[in-house]
Amino acid sequence: MTKRDFPKIHFYDQDFVDIYDKTWAWIQDYWNPGTGAIEGKFFSYPGSSIVQQADAIFSSFFLVYSNRIFQAHPTLDVFYQRQEPNGAIRSAYNIETGLPSLEKDNPEGLGIPLFAWAEFNLYHKSANKKRVKDVLPILHKYTEWIDGTFKKPNGLYRAPLLVTGMMNSPREDAYYAMDFNTMMAINVLYMSALADILNDKETSFQYKRQYFSLKTRINTLMWDPEDGFYYDIDRYEKRVPVKTIAGYWPLLAEIPNDDKAERIIEKLSDPAFFGAPHPFPSLAVSEKAYDENGRGYRGSVFPHLTFMVIKGLERYQRWDLARECAIRHLYFVLDSMSPDGNHHKGNLWEAYLPAREGPAKWPGKGDFNRVQYLTYDALSTICLTIENIVGLFISLPRKTVDWIIPNLEIMGVENLSLKKNMITILSNKSGRGWEIHMESEKLYYFTINILGKKKKTLPIPSGKCSMLIDKL
Repeated sequence: MTKRDFPKIHFYDQDFVDIYDKTWAWIQDYWNPGTGAIEGKFFSYPGSSIVQQADAIFSSFFLVYSNRIFQAHPTLDVFYQRQEPNGAIRSAYNIETGLPSLEKDNPEGLGIPLFAWAEFNLYHKSANKKRVKDVLPILHKYTEWIDGTFKKPNGLYRAPLLVTGMMNSPREDAYYAMDFNTMMAINVLYMSALADILNDKETSFQYKRQYFSLKTRINTLMWDPEDGFYYDIDRYEKRVPVKTIAGYWPLLAEIPNDDKAERIIEKLSDPAFFGAPHPFPSLAVSEKAYDENGRGYRGSVFPHLTFMVIKGLERYQRWDLARECAIRHLYFVLDSMSPDGNHHKGNLWEAYLPAREGPAKWPGKGDFNRVQYLTYDALSTICLTIENIVGLFISLPRKTVDWIIPNLEIMGVENLSLKKNMITILSNKSGRGWEIHMESEKLYYFTINILGKKKKTLPIPSGKCSMLIDKL
C-alpha cells in the first residue's frame, strides 16, 4: 500500500463503505487551485466566488482523515492571514479579490467563532505543537475583537442572527442568541485547552475563568427549568420559548450539569420534539412554524447540526445514542440519494426532510439546498462514520486509539496514518471467537470499550498482532 491512499473502512453495510469512498473522490473537486488573489490550494464550494469561514472550520474535521492527501490547515490559514490590526477576521472573502465579502445584516462580517475547537481537533490528529504556538496569538486577538465589538455589559454577546447560519429560524425576538453565546463558551474553553498544550498556565486560567463566567450566565438566563431546555433571550433578558436545534450547542460546551443534560437529551428521542424519523430536525416538531418539507430552518435536517448534537452526546458519554443516531442519519442520507434506490447515481444534499427520505424543500426559494454540499455532508459520510459508526477516537500526542463500540461487528479501519505511523484495526469472528487484528509501524496505546461489558487498555507493539475478546 502506498502512503498516498485514503484510509479504508470496513463495515457490514457496504453502502456505508461506498459513500465513504465516493466522498473522498468528490472532495477533489472542492480544491480551489488558488488562481485568484488568495494564493495556495484551499477547500471551497465549486463555482462559488467566496470562501467561507464555516467551510474552513467544519471541513477540517473530515480532512484530517485524508492521510495528508488533503491538508486541513490551508483553508483555516486563508482566514488567519487576513486578520486586521484590530484582530478582526471576517466570515467570508472574495476568492478573486481577497477582500472581505460583507452582508448588510452582518456589516462586521462576524463568523462562527469555532477556530479554537477546530485547532484543538487538528492538534490531536497531527501533534503539531508549533502550529498551536503560531495560531494562539491570532485567536487571542480575534477573541478580543469579538469581546470589544459584540459583548454587552451583562456578559452575553449580541451578534446578528445571520451569523448563526439559521437564516429563517422562527427566532425573530432573539436578542442574545443561544447558539452564538454557547459558541463563544466553546471558543474560550478550547483557547484554555490550547494554552494548556503550550503549558501557558496564566493564559489557560484566564480563558477558563471566562468560560465559567459565560457558563453561569447561560445557565442562569437561558435555561428554562419548567421546559427543561435552553432558549434564546430577548433584549429584556426574557426567554423566547421556541425550541430550535440551537438549544443543543450547550452539550458540546459542557454547560449543563447531568440533570439538565438528561432533560434535553430525552427530547432527542421524543417524537413531539426532535425525535423525528431522521435525526435531528432544526425545529422541534411541536412548534407552530414546523414544516415537514423542511422549509429552511423550520424542520430541515442539516448534517453539520446533527454532527454538533452527536459530538455533544459524546461529552456526556452517551455513545450508544450517538451511534444509533449517526447510523439512522446515514441511512436517510443514502436513501435520499436516489428515489429508485440506486445510490451510485444520486447526490448528497445540504439539507434533508425530517420525516421521510429526500432533500428538504422550500417552495419559492430556488437557491436553497445546495447539491453535494460536502462541508456538511462529509461530516456524516467520513467523520461520523469513522468516529461514531466504526467508533474510533485518535489522539496523536497521547499516542492513543480508543475504540468505543456497543457490540462486536465485522468492522474497522485499514491504513490510517497517525503522522508517520500507519495503523490497521479490524474485528472479525473466527473459529476461536471474536478477534481484533492490528497492524502498526510504531507502538501506541489501544483502549477497547465494549459498552457495559469490557474496557481494557493495552500497549500495541509495532508489527502485526491480534487479540481475542473473550480473553480480555
